[in-house]
Amino acid sequence: MESNNKLIDIKNLQVYFPINEGILIQRHRGDCKAVDDISFNISKGETLGLVGESGCGKSTTGRAILQLIRPTAGHVYFKGEDLTKSNNKELRKKRREMQIVFQDPYASLNPRASIGEILSEPIEVHKICKSKSEKNEYIKELMSMVGLAPGFIARYPHEFSGGQRQRIVIARALAVKPEFIVCDEPVSALDVSIQAQIINLLCDLQSKFFLTYLFIAHDLSVVRHMSNRIAVMYLGKLVEIADDEELYHHAQHPYSLALLSSVPLANPKEEKLRKRIVLEGDVPSPTNPPIGCRFSTRCWRVTDICREVSPELKDIGGGHFVACYHL
Repeated sequence: MESNNKLIDIKNLQVYFPINEGILIQRHRGDCKAVDDISFNISKGETLGLVGESGCGKSTTGRAILQLIRPTAGHVYFKGEDLTKSNNKELRKKRREMQIVFQDPYASLNPRASIGEILSEPIEVHKICKSKSEKNEYIKELMSMVGLAPGFIARYPHEFSGGQRQRIVIARALAVKPEFIVCDEPVSALDVSIQAQIINLLCDLQSKFFLTYLFIAHDLSVVRHMSNRIAVMYLGKLVEIADDEELYHHAQHPYSLALLSSVPLANPKEEKLRKRIVLEGDVPSPTNPPIGCRFSTRCWRVTDICREVSPELKDIGGGHFVACYHL
């Protein structure tokens, strides 16, 4: 996982949410371990795909990197600076360099503000433009950049389709000229045909502005198209990290193999012959995760050591990291 060109470097990141009971007198019952001691890095200009089931901690990881959620423990280094030690004033300056595209484009837009007002706000906060005329021209340029007509500037979010709204959200993120963008399932709420347009737009923008992405998704086919490397997450833990083609053709962790077996194949004959891996049981609660390997309750390779000691991510060659005792 080492890189000489790291933009983001995560060390032993933990995000625990306290669980309390009682109204007048609250008692601490325990913690929901949403993200539990994970480490990885993202190089400049790279897209790291983060995949896993719903509730595994993907979105929490993305928000903790941006300090939208303060980590319980661990370190988040951005260009060598530890964001976990920065105060709110210092983080405000960093917001220009780090942005996020949320899953639901309608919920992340102010319904009472026009598109011009929505795009104006980050420009004014970070003093991107020197004059009103320059700002107006910049907004029109942003809209054209994401495939929207500048004439839509006075319209409101409810007047746009889901795909158009997501383009507005992307334009807002680009307005402050960031280096790093967290894409938090940016296409999961869109129709399949529109998904392809947004993915192609994100790829084009990355090439044009040398952006770095953390691309969070549960659709493995989308992640494969977008990512240079892929990290697989299960119940708050990273279980495998590898280059995209390496993971798709030579996945090693049982959970990664199960995820890949659920991706439909274009060739009907291959799809018919392929053996599907169906996992038994339910995902354990993050408030009381299994001792040892988090996947041990559903794994067909499980042995005693899996239930006793949590495996560490180990490099099996070529930058392919796996957290499993049975390789």
